[in-house]
Order: sequence, then structure tokens, then C-alpha cells
Amino acid sequence: MTEPLGDEAFDRPRLAAHGSVRVRVPAKVNLHLQVGPLRPDGYHELTTVYHAIGRYDELTARHGDTLTLTMEGEGAGVLPLDGTNLVLRAVHVLAAQTHRQPLARLHLRKQIPVAGGLAGGSADAAAALVACDALWGTGLGRDELAEIAAGIGSDVPFLVLGGTALGTGRGERVSPVLAGGQTWHWVVAVAEDGLATPLVYRELDRMRDVGSAPAPVGPPERLLAALRQRDPAVLAKALTNDLQPAALSLRPELRRTLDAGLDAGALAGLVSGSGPTCVFLAGDSRDADGLAKRLTDAEVCGTVYTAHGPVAGARVI
Repeated sequence: MTEPLGDEAFDRPRLAAHGSVRVRVPAKVNLHLQVGPLRPDGYHELTTVYHAIGRYDELTARHGDTLTLTMEGEGAGVLPLDGTNLVLRAVHVLAAQTHRQPLARLHLRKQIPVAGGLAGGSADAAAALVACDALWGTGLGRDELAEIAAGIGSDVPFLVLGGTALGTGRGERVSPVLAGGQTWHWVVAVAEDGLATPLVYRELDRMRDVGSAPAPVGPPERLLAALRQRDPAVLAKALTNDLQPAALSLRPELRRTLDAGLDAGALAGLVSGSGPTCVFLAGDSRDADGLAKRLTDAEVCGTVYTAHGPVAGARVI
């Protein structure tokens, strides 16, 4: 069953009077991630339930005679600012689709960790699509932007839309799911160093080849039913991630983080996507605050913060 993400997620704000556009885009976690076999195109067949949480990057776009990108925050000085960056790739794709010149001055302020399993790069690409659509006045709808986003990266369409959604294919085919209108409270434990997604998928393939990987998690019906029940204790029992054993194989110390979160009172904990970020479900906002403090005191990860979800995807603010 599906439901709209809400009018707020699809409003088209007007271009600011001073000629710039600022877009806020959230991080994502995977509440369910089933990884199928490797496809001929090099991707794995996925069934996932995406969930957008309130940790944000912000992208500001202004008119310019060239296409430039500057940034601050997470990954500054490390992430490339050339054509390999997903932000600039997204601008070029949108320009080609709308028959425009890819001209804009972009500034990215990052809070989403790099290579953390929270889709920070995909989020920034989604922000670029929404920002340049508004800056250039191309007038595309969210569904049209999400269709363009599918050619940029698997998680990008979801970050255009936000909310809670079912992803299939390589994750790029996205359908909103009936989630009961509940707000869920999370504690996010960010590792000191990132973990490249392709390495985690290769490790899962290796583990499956030698028979050391657990059985695949199966279809998402249990997770979808748990969302509709609006009970954190029920949802806690339904969170699953096929990539978690591979991430733990590459980073055994993540087990210490997961154990510390559960010992500190989390209802459930799991590796987010390909990791190494771990996320923990709390009963309410007060529980989340207490859990975050105890995890910080345990010194089992780099940074700890709280977030709630679902939230809207990339939007002009």
C-alpha cells in the first residue's frame, strides 16, 4: 500500500528575491536491506525500505558564468570538487535533460558523514537537482526529478522524495509506503573512518561464496507491517540488513559499538546500509537523548547524535 509523502514534501518554493536557492537534504537509513545476486550490469538486485532522518546537508545555488562547487564541513579538503563529484554530475545530467547550459555557483555545507552508509553523496546529488531546477526555472515535478536521479545513483531518487519508501531494482525504483504517520527516534553512531560501499558488497559476495554469510533476510513484509503498527518495540524486531555481516567482517570493532548501544538501552541496533555508521532505535525522544549520552560516554565510536524520521526529501528552504 502507498500513501503520499505530504504536500510539504512536494511544494515548489519560489526563487529567493536575491537570486539564490538554498536546499536542505536529509540522510537516509535502510530499515530493511535484502541483497540479491550480482546482476550482469555489476549491481546487486535489492529490496530495501528507505527512511529519511533529520541529519542534513545544505546546498546553495547561485547564477554564474561557469559551474563551480565549494564546500565546508564533513569531507572538506578530502572530497573531490571536480566532475567526479555527484553534485556536479547531477547538474550536468539535469542540464542535458532540460537543454540548458550547466552554469551555477554551488556551495555545499555538509553534516552527513562521508562513506558512512547514510547516502551523503546521493543526498547532495538530490539537492543539486532540486536547487538547479528552482534556479533555472525548469519547472520539473518531483517524480520527473526522481526519474532523472535514477541515472545518477541508486539512492538519489529516494533522497529527492524522502519519507519512508520501498526501493527495488538496484534501489532506484522507489515507491512511498504506508508507515502509519509515526515519528521514530534514532541515535546515530558515526565511526571514525568511512567504509567504501563497493568493498562491503564484495565482502558479502565472498562470504556467500564460501558459505559463511547468514541466509538472506527475505522480503520486507514484516518490516512494512511493523511500521503500520506504530510501536517501536515491534519495529525493533523487524530491522534487518544483509550487508551487516560483511561490514562487521571488514570492521570487527563495529560489534563493540552495536553491543554498547544495546547495553545502553536501545530497542535495536544495526549497521546503516553498507556502514560503518550504526543506528539505534529508541522508544521516544527522551530515551534517544539518554542513549546518545551513554553511547558518547562509552567511547565506542567517533560522533553520536540523535535524529528523527521520516522527514521530507531535498527541498528549498
